[in-house]
Parts: sequence; structure tokens; C-alpha cells
Amino acid sequence: MKRLRTLIGIGLGLAVVAVGGWYVSQNGKSVAPRQAGRPGAGMAVPVGLAVAAKGSIPVVIRALGTVTPLATVNVRSQISGQLVEVHFKEGQMVKAGDLLAVVDPRPYDVALQQAIGQRQRDEALLKNAQTDLERYRKLVAQDSIARQQLDTQAALVRQYEAALIIDQALVDAAQLNVTYTRIVAPLTGRIGLRGVDKGNYVTMGDATSICVIIQIQPISVVFTIPEDALPAVRQRLRDGASLEVRALDRAQKVELGVGKLDTTDNQIDASTGTVKLRAIFDNTDESLFPNQFVNVRLLVDTVKDATVVPVAAILRGPPGTFVYRVKADDTVEIRVVELGETDGEQVAVTKGLQVGDQVVVDGTDRLREGAKVRKPSAGSRGSSGAPVAAAPPAGGTGRPARSNQ
Repeated sequence: MKRLRTLIGIGLGLAVVAVGGWYVSQNGKSVAPRQAGRPGAGMAVPVGLAVAAKGSIPVVIRALGTVTPLATVNVRSQISGQLVEVHFKEGQMVKAGDLLAVVDPRPYDVALQQAIGQRQRDEALLKNAQTDLERYRKLVAQDSIARQQLDTQAALVRQYEAALIIDQALVDAAQLNVTYTRIVAPLTGRIGLRGVDKGNYVTMGDATSICVIIQIQPISVVFTIPEDALPAVRQRLRDGASLEVRALDRAQKVELGVGKLDTTDNQIDASTGTVKLRAIFDNTDESLFPNQFVNVRLLVDTVKDATVVPVAAILRGPPGTFVYRVKADDTVEIRVVELGETDGEQVAVTKGLQVGDQVVVDGTDRLREGAKVRKPSAGSRGSSGAPVAAAPPAGGTGRPARSNQ
């Protein structure tokens, strides 16, 4: 029994040694490829390149905006009466002057006839008084009647003349009320949902409008920009420039329209440090809908003949803002640069690079001053349009963090 336990112990020991040897051999095999994938001393580092080129950089301000109608009218009756006719359909387009609804005109026709009759009566009285006045003047000249009687008749004529002025005003008011029985569209636009149905009694003071008309062609977009961007915009407007504004959908994938900047607000919002601007769009295809949220791109200016490189080439570190420039011997040097405007993909370099310089855009995390690089295969092209290297080797494409330009 003792001998059996000894044999079992020896067997377990041999098994442990065998497993340990297998683990060490497998671990050594898994490490080898990772070590082999790293560039050794003096080995060229595969990178992606771009060439500094002449180009134009649009100066664009990005903002959030809301589609706002240029005019919104709540259509209400200007007189009291029963709504006897409705001539519009909900959602239809109407032109200024189109008949929308009719209020019962009969009471107002009667009032107009009464006003006209009153005026005619007073016209007859005035004519008779004027005839008597002429007769009294002749009698006074013959010294047949007292002067006082002539003065009294003259005053009566003036009284009837004043009455005629009042009568004419009453006729005009009655005619206006008859006109108001026909409710017409005050502007060209689209009608919303009907607020009052046919047969209801309407008055001037109704809180509910018969309908709402919104002008949608043209239409405006109101958006805000930082106050720091306002001087450049105002300067361009003072120079007489027409600034282009593009409206994109919420996902910033579909362009909804192209318009022009119309005006700026007259004050800065002190709580947010922003100022409101208004752009006008023709909106012929009605792609912009009232109160719709849109992304706005305001083109303030275009920097022409600038030296541009991809934003991916720009790095920041102890030297400042810099790029890795590839020299003729396929080694890189750190070149400190000064930046100008950017469109998000390319950036203008105002100092530090010349047209034709090659800069590294991929694989910068594996570089240092004087490192040798492997140039791209022929035919590859980068974001600047110039030949560049293919994607960096397996092992990562990480780059030092960059701030947005």
C-alpha cells in the first residue's frame, strides 16, 4: 500500500512538470509575433502622408436654428354674426384676397339702407334750406324782412350741412361692415386647421380664430452665433456682401435649402453671449417647415490661395502646434506651424510649411525626431488630393490628442 502511494505521487509530479513545460512553450510562441510587429532600431515606420497644397478654405460658422415664418396671421371676424359660408380647406395654399368665409350680411345690408335713407332726407332738407336762404337774402336787400331772420336761416343751412357729413360717415361705416361680412385672406400662405365651424356665431372679441395663415414662401431661419463671431459678420455686411446660409436637417445629412443672411438682431443676449441672426430662404419646394429645428452653416468668407493640409496632420505637444514633415531622406522632422482658418477637414497653415511639403497624417504615435518612414505605394491619395501612404500597419492608428480648430 505504501509503495502504491509512492508511485501515485511520482506520477502526479511528472504530470505537473509536463503541463508547466507546455505552458511555457505556448506562451513563448504567442509573444514572438507581437515583438516581431514592432519596428526595431533603424527600421522604417509605415505611415500615411499628405502633401501641403494651395487651396481655398471657407470660413463657416455652424449654428442651430429654427424655421420661423415671416408672417403669421390669426384670421378673426371684424363684425358679429353667424358664419354662414366657409370657402377654404384645411392645409391649402391661399393667395392674398382669396375669400375664406362669409358672415351673415343681411343685418348689415339693412343698416346700410337706413344710413343711405337718412342721408337722402337730410340732403332734401339742406336743399330746401338753401333755397329759403337765397330768398331771404333778396328780401333783406329790399328791406322787406328783418336781418335776424336771414341769420337764422343761414345757421339752419350750416346745421343741415353738418348733418350730411355725419350721414355720409354712417353710410361709409355701414358699407365697411358689409365688406367685413366677406372674410378674405390677408396674405399668401398656407392655412392650418379650422378653428370655427360653419353655423357658429362669431364676434370681434373671439379668442379662437377662424383659421391661421402662415407665410412659407419665402420663409426665414432664426439662429444664434457667439458674440465673438459677430464683428466679422457685420463687417462683411457693411461691405455689401451677400452671405450664403445653408440649412441642414437634424442629422446634418440632408441639405434643406440655401438662403441669404437678411439681418442681425440689435442686441446681444447677455445671459448666453450670443446674438440672433435671420436668414431668408425661397423655400419653393417647401422643405423648410415652420418651427422645424435645423443645423445652419453661415459662409462668412473664403480664404483663397492658402497652404492647406488635412487636420489629421496637426499635433500638439511640448513644441506647441506642430507637424511631422518628411525630408528628402525619408526621415521626419518636427515642424512648428501656425494655423489659420479650417473647414473641419482641412486647415490653412500660415507659417511653417510650404506648398509641396509632405506631412504625416497616420502613424504619428510611432514617430520621433529623425525617425525613418516608409512612403506610401504609388497611386494612393489622401484627403488633400495628393499622393499619400496607405493605412498604417496593424497595431493601431492612434494619434496624439488634437483640439478642434
